[in-house]
Amino acid sequence: MKQLVITILGKDRPGLVESISSVVLENQGNWLSSNLSHLLGHFAGIIQLEVAEAHFQALYDALNDLPELEVRIEAGAEQPTEALLEQLNFIITGNDRPGIVQELASVIRHKGANITHLNSRQQSAPNWGVPIFSAVATVSLPTTVNRDDVIEALEAITSDLIVDVEEA
Repeated sequence: MKQLVITILGKDRPGLVESISSVVLENQGNWLSSNLSHLLGHFAGIIQLEVAEAHFQALYDALNDLPELEVRIEAGAEQPTEALLEQLNFIITGNDRPGIVQELASVIRHKGANITHLNSRQQSAPNWGVPIFSAVATVSLPTTVNRDDVIEALEAITSDLIVDVEEA
């Protein structure tokens, strides 16, 4: 089976996910995982699929024939056989400002960890109306990295940043 990562971007419309999933099913693909979003009137999605080599070209052509969508298809990479990685979910909240995601990503990278999933948003703080940044970041930590060191480094970015941890 061929593992694929598909990214899709286009104007959102009712039935779009049904259309994409129908193309996958009609071409003997198996939908394994996805992250789909509606952002400012657009559909943005990333999907992990698997398909038998014999059906790959038909699936590739059918996905690229979907109207008014930009589709990119990449072959999945083999999973590395590194030392075991600890998976953590960081729940991060603080006052919003330009550059906050870059600062978080930089600290995590410099500590030797990797962001494998990030879901963030800006919202208005209750009772104050100031913009609040909130995110859930799934992070892979090598066994040589101390989670408390990463948390301390994140919280050191600014005094208003709160970092909680859940086991992934």
